[in-house]
Amino acid sequence: MAEVLLVAPGVALCSVPPELLVPAANETLALALGSRIALNCTVRWAATEHCEPVPSWTKDGQWLGSESSQDTTWFGQNASEHLLATVLQVNLTHDTDFGVFACWVSNATATFTLRREEAAGHVSAVLAALLVLALLVLLAGLYIRCRLSVLLWYRNHYGELEINDGKLYDAYVSHATAPDDRKFVHFIVKPQLENRYGYKLFLDEQNILPNAEPSADLIMNVSRCRRLIIVLSVAYLEQDWCNSSFREGLWRLLELSKKPIFIVFESQYREITHPAISLLKQHRNLVTLLVWRAGSMTPSSDFWKELCLALPRKVSFQGTMGDPQTQLQEDKDPMLILHSSYLDSRGDPHPDGDLGAGLRGCLFRGPPPPHVSSLGVPAALATGPPEDAQQRDGHRAEIDVSDLGSRNYGARTDFYCLVTEDDI
Repeated sequence: MAEVLLVAPGVALCSVPPELLVPAANETLALALGSRIALNCTVRWAATEHCEPVPSWTKDGQWLGSESSQDTTWFGQNASEHLLATVLQVNLTHDTDFGVFACWVSNATATFTLRREEAAGHVSAVLAALLVLALLVLLAGLYIRCRLSVLLWYRNHYGELEINDGKLYDAYVSHATAPDDRKFVHFIVKPQLENRYGYKLFLDEQNILPNAEPSADLIMNVSRCRRLIIVLSVAYLEQDWCNSSFREGLWRLLELSKKPIFIVFESQYREITHPAISLLKQHRNLVTLLVWRAGSMTPSSDFWKELCLALPRKVSFQGTMGDPQTQLQEDKDPMLILHSSYLDSRGDPHPDGDLGAGLRGCLFRGPPPPHVSSLGVPAALATGPPEDAQQRDGHRAEIDVSDLGSRNYGARTDFYCLVTEDDI
């Protein structure tokens, strides 16, 4: 056998093969080029064996010679066994130094397989780093571009509802009487928010803080609105309260409205030296400061998204008539339920904005034309005498007004009585 041929001549084999202590099993080692390793092979055999094992090493089946290893022999603790350790030093400086090394001690064998460890390529590491960097840049770009859309979608589906609060308008819009400000509010802000998003605005171009104090009309009107929007233009800043005591006026507005919204124009924003701008920047957590830029005219611009986020969540009621707050309060007052055709009013659908008419529909409609039957006779004459019509009218549902005094009017706090000059 091959094991016998590799044993030095004249050396008798042990009747019982020596026991391999190190290594416990054949080993396979992956080492880098230029490294150094010591292969240790340790055996043990009984002292009663009349044999003297001579260690030997081979590489890929080739004899290495006895001078290539360091051998050490000693007795065990009770002198009943012999131990032998042979160590082979291997320098892996070339590719040819790798291979299969075998330790032969009498008829015991241990194998060491040395293979070259492939160094990690820098190209793959660089590609992986570039891929991670590109992914991070992509995520950052998506966050910057889609952040407002995601926040708006979440607010519209899971945001807090502001209903049953007695408010009549979604926002109170205060602007200056300058022509540019009026065009901006009436032709851009109002049509976009009312026709596209369904908000209801209260427009006011009067001085909201005369003598640096809120007027009674301002307190009443702002209390009916859920938000306060101020178009802070150069013309608006020329008002007395803005020049003399803007800080005090800002605190008054914070008391009247929840986080007021200030809109400034980019063309004027850089030229405004008024201290109001710096004051608003210092209190960004208390107010919402929006900048109207050249690209804000687009309906999908960030300006409208930020403005809608600052406004209350809009609730649409399908198939309801009249004030949704009244419907939610289950108020059956006939004065508050809109059934008549002359109250069928819709917002301005014109894309160019509200041209001052407010409503384009016909407010007062004439009586419907008489229905003509197939024989050309009016329906009122074809159905029978007037007595039958009176009997049919008697079967119509009558409005129960017996409990008007006990109904809940918490949702509506203002009522109006239409009178003429003759009545006054």
